[in-house]
Amino acid sequence: MAAVRRIKAVCAYDGSAYQGWQRQTNADSIQAVIEDVLSSMHKHEITVTASGRTDAQVHAFGQVFHFDSEKDIDEYHWKSALNSMLPKDIRIQRVEFVPMDFHARFSAIAKRYDYLITNCVDHPFYQRYTAPERSVLDVAYMQSCAKAFIGTHDFTSFTSAKIDPRKPRIKTLLELKVSQEADFIRMSFIGTGFLRYMVRMLAQTLIEAGKHRLSEQQIVEMLESESKHACRFKAQPQGLYLTEVYYDESELSHAYSALSSCDRQG
Repeated sequence: MAAVRRIKAVCAYDGSAYQGWQRQTNADSIQAVIEDVLSSMHKHEITVTASGRTDAQVHAFGQVFHFDSEKDIDEYHWKSALNSMLPKDIRIQRVEFVPMDFHARFSAIAKRYDYLITNCVDHPFYQRYTAPERSVLDVAYMQSCAKAFIGTHDFTSFTSAKIDPRKPRIKTLLELKVSQEADFIRMSFIGTGFLRYMVRMLAQTLIEAGKHRLSEQQIVEMLESESKHACRFKAQPQGLYLTEVYYDESELSHAYSALSSCDRQG
């Protein structure tokens, strides 16, 4: 029997048909589909560990998970084998062998989420993959308001009221870019960690600012209040994407450069 190896996989998925990443009772999840495929290949139960959860209808370009396997398959054929058995809305992007102490969640140093908004509210192909918004948003004002969130803060005001009270609320948001693209407004969040619903609550807060329903000062006051009752906004799930998970400083530097390049092009 071949030695057990740890395998890191990067996957993309359309979250429309699933109740999120995490395996659940009586609900379809991305984790369950992947684990069922791997267990079938191995003829015994295989559990995968992800960089983190995504909620129902949330998508991913770069979710990362790891698992251990004794199978003697090279990286290329791992990718092709998994994609041949997985449904078309879950696709493996890359596979690599990693040290046994690699952990998809705890080895990560940062993540990037993107949130997409569109004014093309009647476009049938945008309905599952962007947040429709009939109002014309003031992108420049959204960019100005976004600066309040960058840095290390207690984000209690922008998370689920049901969060475990033992879980730390202090997180560092390294970058938050708001950019106008052809049919979309894109908000890109890079941070060392995120609380449940944090990105969606920040996104909708900036959308409300873009409608001039919130001022910069009001947003600062919401953040500084550190109260779970301060923010009543939460953006729709289908506009959210887990874009990338970073495991070393070079990956993170490349992400900053890419965002800066987009700014210059804009």
